[in-house]
Amino acid sequence: MVSLSTLCYIEKDEKYLMLHRTVKKNDVNKDKWIGVGGHFEYQESPEDCLLREVKEETGYTLTSYRYRGIVTFIYGDDITEYMSLYTADGFEGIPIPCDEGELEWIDKKAVFDLNIWEGDKIFFRLLNEDRGFFSLKLVYNKADKLLYYTIDGKRYDCENE
Repeated sequence: MVSLSTLCYIEKDEKYLMLHRTVKKNDVNKDKWIGVGGHFEYQESPEDCLLREVKEETGYTLTSYRYRGIVTFIYGDDITEYMSLYTADGFEGIPIPCDEGELEWIDKKAVFDLNIWEGDKIFFRLLNEDRGFFSLKLVYNKADKLLYYTIDGKRYDCENE
């Protein structure tokens, strides 16, 4: 299955708004902490999807955001997802409960202590470095083990790290 999605990390006071995915059954992200976002709907651009998903999941309307990179997420032989990765530092509105889990503001330094995907640590590092637009490919097996990744086409094997 191939899909298109957005993923956004909203920033405020040196914290990210994180979603603890606890609700959906058969969720590849079950019990993990991720940003907010979701799958494209018919004829949406990445920005359309971003703004709609953030509003649906948080109640916030983004007023300032930045397209940071494209993340190719491969999970076993079944899932290939192309995620448009954003950060946002401006928003307005009243927060709402999320029907996919619990939203919580987490200190940026504490994010690495959460149950996150191993590959998320890579793109958080790239975000923290304020790297320009990047392409990150993450290849996992069905046991959630990161096998290898590429950054802008350069491959890194995880066995050697």
